[in-house]
Amino acid sequence: MSRLIWRAIWVVAAVALVVVPFGYAITEVHRDVLMGAGCGLAIGVGIGLRGGAQAGPWMGILIGSIVGISTALIAGVAPWDGFLVLVPPILALAVGMHDGLRETSFSRYRDMSRETFIVSALLALGFFLARIVLGELAAAVMFAVAPFVCMPWIALISGILSHRRQGWQDTRPPRLLVLSAVLLFATLLLLLVDEQLGYGRVSPRIVPILLFVGVQGLALAAVTAATFLLGRVGMMWLQPRLRVYGRLAEYLRIMWVPIGGFAVGYLMIIVLFAGFYGMLERFSPGAFADAAVGIKEWIFFAFFTGLAQDYATIAPVSDSARALVGLHLILSAGWIVVLFAAVMSFMGPRLDRIARRHAEEES
Repeated sequence: MSRLIWRAIWVVAAVALVVVPFGYAITEVHRDVLMGAGCGLAIGVGIGLRGGAQAGPWMGILIGSIVGISTALIAGVAPWDGFLVLVPPILALAVGMHDGLRETSFSRYRDMSRETFIVSALLALGFFLARIVLGELAAAVMFAVAPFVCMPWIALISGILSHRRQGWQDTRPPRLLVLSAVLLFATLLLLLVDEQLGYGRVSPRIVPILLFVGVQGLALAAVTAATFLLGRVGMMWLQPRLRVYGRLAEYLRIMWVPIGGFAVGYLMIIVLFAGFYGMLERFSPGAFADAAVGIKEWIFFAFFTGLAQDYATIAPVSDSARALVGLHLILSAGWIVVLFAAVMSFMGPRLDRIARRHAEEES
């Protein structure tokens, strides 16, 4: 139990670190950011805790971050504010990514319906918690129910788009799924028409209403299909390419000590020359233009100088200041070259052994 709790905390922290800053970069509306964070956290923790060879905490973080970012993006950019704009594409995207993660494990409409229900429950929890935090009880209930309302026709469309792939066993969708999907889809369209009539955006005559229903129905179906395919294809493309990060961790364990040694030495050079710059300006006022007062500014100046970048304010003016900056650049570059050669001679045999073992495992 404690292991699952720590895994959930790890997923929550990582997803929130990605989604919240991205959300506030899109919009300043707290509601949109909270909905993105809530959906991302719910999906990420749900997938991360289910575990398995392919769906673990890292996949939970990845899928949760993508779902959270997409939710914040749609909520922040879409001109209309309603669950019909937000819930169907997010639910279809999450189901598609989960389907692409498991590849051919969804072999029946029953499997697709079950997984769509699980994802709907996770999204409902995310939407509900986000709205409750804002004190919007009515909206919390509506957004919590919305994923379950959309679930049948999203499961049906997802199954139709999947039934031709290898491993799919059902030849036709179950009648109950088709009937519930059609009824709920029609109900959603009627609710949308009623809302538009209330705002006066649609004429009460029958022809404009039928035209509006047809256009909105096609748009909802097309958006659902497109986002499901985008999520599935994207995850199927990403998954084999993410395996390199599992091997990268093994390389990083070997490189950790040399990297730490490089960082300590580079930091010592920065601190040393920060003191030299401050001392030169103290005993030779005017050696630097716009000279700083305090060690903090000199450390920043030494840091950018070591990277061969101009600092925003301070600049060397006197010959002694320019000579000191030149010496700093030479030592920084020399440290990089010397340590790189030492690190490669130290790690080369170890990296070769890891590469040979991976080649043997693949062959």
